[in-house]
Amino acid sequence: MTSSPPAASETDLGRTRRARKIGRVLTETHPDAHCELDHSNALELAVATILSAQCTDKKVNEVTPKLFARYPSAAAYAGADRGEMEELIRPTGFYRNKTDSLLKLGQALVERYDGQIPGRLVDLVTLPGIGRKTANVILGNAFDVPGITVDTHFQRLVHRWRLTTETDPVKIEHAVGALYPKRDWTMLSHRIIFHGRRVCHARKPACGACTLAKLCPSYGTGPTEPAAAAKLLKGPRARDLAVAAGVDPDLVPAQAVAAEVP
Repeated sequence: MTSSPPAASETDLGRTRRARKIGRVLTETHPDAHCELDHSNALELAVATILSAQCTDKKVNEVTPKLFARYPSAAAYAGADRGEMEELIRPTGFYRNKTDSLLKLGQALVERYDGQIPGRLVDLVTLPGIGRKTANVILGNAFDVPGITVDTHFQRLVHRWRLTTETDPVKIEHAVGALYPKRDWTMLSHRIIFHGRRVCHARKPACGACTLAKLCPSYGTGPTEPAAAAKLLKGPRARDLAVAAGVDPDLVPAQAVAAEVP
């Protein structure tokens, strides 16, 4: 696969146009993109997002069914037994700190918001355990308020695409947000994160099996030969991702399809 990476002298308009093209390709590449933390309401999403720190979404989703059943409300978290909660969430790591956040979150919601998760960024970021990234996840997925989620995958990819040189998450959020219509922010975040987990890996991206090769100035960071790149695709749609990139899906090994998405 050949690539025509953007020139270093790319104009602001050129960058915006390329960013929009990237967004369109990602829409076609990842039609299944969504929030991968299982939840049925804003409180559950807030809790799951807090648990996801330094932990895979898959592991969080294994833990939360029992947790959600045991603590169905903010008041339940506020009055929870610390030891019992620690045991429930232990598999997610850093369970003592996370328990502390969940207990305090429940208390703050009961005391200040009548037990309900607020639907404004300015309120969310005042709550224990909830920073701006978590707040945007909650707003976008529980309240349909557009938000950009700057996690490690998002940061890595927008830097590889040279959409921004900012390193501060808030500045990245604003810089990338300026390149796209606000209505697209939440789904754009999901698609970028999906791409980072399945294709554009941190150590060895699947450059030769990537639908964004012609738009990416970092093309060649990983293997460009289709046979080598196809082995790096991950997840149940790995072969579909290969087809989308013009690569023979038979080059994708079974273990790649079965691989746990990071």
